[in-house]
Parts: sequence; structure tokens; C-alpha cells
Amino acid sequence: MNPNALVSTISDSIRWLSASCLPNPTLYINRRSFKVIKLLGEGGFSLVYLVQDVATGRLYALKKIRCPFGSEGVREAMKEADMYRTFQHENLIKVVDTCVVSDKDGSKVVYIFLPYFKRGNLLDAISANLLHHTHFSEPDMLRFFRGMCYAVRALHCHQLPNVPMSSREQDEHSANGIEAWESRDRRRSTPPSLRRQTSSMSYVAPGSENGTGLVDLGPSSPNSAEAPTGPTSGETNEESSGENGGGNEDAVVVVPFAHRDIKPANVMIADDGQTPVLMDFGSMARARVKIQTRQQALYEQDLAAEQCSMPFRAPELFDVKTGTTLDEKVDIWSLGCTLYAMAYGTSPFETNQINQGGSMALAVLNGNFRFPTVDRGDRYSSEFRDLVKAMVLVDPTARLDIHQVIERVDQLLDRSM
Repeated sequence: MNPNALVSTISDSIRWLSASCLPNPTLYINRRSFKVIKLLGEGGFSLVYLVQDVATGRLYALKKIRCPFGSEGVREAMKEADMYRTFQHENLIKVVDTCVVSDKDGSKVVYIFLPYFKRGNLLDAISANLLHHTHFSEPDMLRFFRGMCYAVRALHCHQLPNVPMSSREQDEHSANGIEAWESRDRRRSTPPSLRRQTSSMSYVAPGSENGTGLVDLGPSSPNSAEAPTGPTSGETNEESSGENGGGNEDAVVVVPFAHRDIKPANVMIADDGQTPVLMDFGSMARARVKIQTRQQALYEQDLAAEQCSMPFRAPELFDVKTGTTLDEKVDIWSLGCTLYAMAYGTSPFETNQINQGGSMALAVLNGNFRFPTVDRGDRYSSEFRDLVKAMVLVDPTARLDIHQVIERVDQLLDRSM
């Protein structure tokens, strides 16, 4: 091992030991033992580990959130777990279990168990493209992106009240989270025959060593083409009536939620290799926020700076103005930037051309970005570029909504067949 590699290894080991705050490689949570395998990521007060259930051998992603500010910090951390439980959709990550424990220093720690995705995330696939000089085909990319849009549609069209759980689901919900999740997973290992399937897609496997890195991954997961519970593109009212003519019992109120931090690193790739799973609900909140005072505007602006990644953050979050309303269109901007990154390897606002001419924030506020020219590797259609441009508009009222985005994606896919 060369000296630089040795120093790097020692530094990583020290960072692991100091950051993890774990007394030994085994955790005992909810009467179960978990072997800590490695650190997957970190940010703010949170760390994410790959852990293995000692009894079953099953792998999980364990998010550890330190709460140094007492019960208020615990409540904030548990909001994220509540968000995972609120939304049930094939393209949204599901919480497996949660636990709150006291650390040695008396502070509280929240553990959130999440599924582990061995294929990694979309950022891994984009990085593999850059490494191997490969790219997604336009149809394959759009199919994957459509699954991301289905996830966002489930958030933007969230309905209250929720549909009551069946008695069987209630029994599972009251059981230990991991045990119930494993039981559901075993029963659903064979897809229901009546569920619709989409066509196959290819993606660049992070460990691919062939020339193109493209792998045919077969048919999608059975739910990936199903519309989530929520209004269709024609149902835009905040409140709509049920089948029986609008009685109170059947009334449905749509309460849009916004993710606010959509980016390639927050889109996992399911084990089938083709289903996107949107994760990290720490920044999620009700989408529509009326900004009535300057103090509120500054609060929302600071919150966005803390929680939303700059290259994918909507311009209205950089400069929150009094008298405006923030809404779910912030996610449309982030989706547009993510689609651009899938095609060209980076957000439109972190390219060399932009950074050489000014700050990223200024570029975002002015909507200043460019597409590569054909001679510099732009392999995608003008209609594809038009879709990105329609999502990445500075004026949020001019952007497409999620239903229009899905419609445009469907049109592009129909044209490619």
C-alpha cells in the first residue's frame, strides 16, 4: 500500500470511529441484534449505516439521527419517520421500523430502519456513465424518470382522509416493524397477475466493466406503472366529492406535499434495476406556504438553504419574497434538473460554463443554463430538451405541473416506439 493510500485508510478509520459513536460493531435495537457493516453516508446530525440483522441475515439501511436539543429534536426527527408512513407507493421508500434511545451523554438518538438497495442510487449510475463514457438511451431514461414522476405525483396529490387499513394490515402495523415488513415482503414476492407492467429499461450498472455498461433489466416491478391515489390531470380542485354526490363521508381533500430535495442521490434503484424509489423525507412538508411577513420569508429561505441541495434548488427558495406562496412547483424544478443530470452527468447549474461566469445562485435566479451542442455529445432530441426547459423555468406559475410532465413523458415515449 502506498503512503497516500495508507494515510487515506487511517483517516477513514478515524472518521468512522469518531463519527459513528458506536461502542461496538453490534447494535441492540427493539430486542434484535444488528451487525454494523459500514457507513453509507452522513449529513448534519444524521448518519446512515448498512446493518445486518444477526438473526435473519437481512440487510437494512439504518439512519441514526442525534437529537442534542432534547424532546423538540426528537419530534423533528420523528416527523421524517411519520412522512415515510404517510405515503404508500411503489416509487416511495417505506420505513421498516423506528426506535428512540438515550445515548451515553444523555441526548436522544432516533433510529430509522429503511430498506437497503444493493444497486445504489441514481447518482451512482450517473457517475458510472461518466466513468465509462456511456449514456442512457432516451427511452430508457424517460421510463425511469416517469417512475420518479409517479412518486412525486403521489406527494402532490395526497388525499385526506386516508383510506382505513384492513384488519390484517392493522395487525401487521401493531406488530414489530421489521417482523411485519418481512412478513409483507414474503407474501408479495410473487406479483399479482392483474397488475400492469411497463416495458423494460437499461441502466448503467455501477460495477459494469463492459464497453457500454448497459444491462437489459427485464420488465418493471408490478406497481411502477400504477397511478397513485390522487386526482388525475383533470382534477385540480383542492376539494372534490366522492362517488355518492359529495356527502361529507365521501369528501376528499387534496393536501399537496413537496419533497423539496429531489436530486439523483435521493433516488434509489430498486433491486430489479429499473424501478426508482424516492427517499430522504427529512425536508418534506406541506407544499403550499403563504409568505406573509419578511421574517417568515427569511425563515423559509434559511430552511431551504439548510435542507435543499443548491444545484437542484428552485429559484423561489433562493430568494423568498413576501406576499408570495411557495408550492409544489419547487419539485418540478428539481425534477427538471435531475432529468438534465441523467442526460448530461451534472445539474444544469453546476457546469463549468456557468461556474466560470458567476455564482450558482445567480445562475439559478436568472435561469441561466445551456445544453451541450451535438458536437459535444448531445445525443437527445429537441423534444427532450423542450421538456427540460418547460420544467426549469424561473417563474413557477409557468412551469409544467406533475400531470403535464407525465403527459409529455408519455408522448415522448410513444413517439420513440
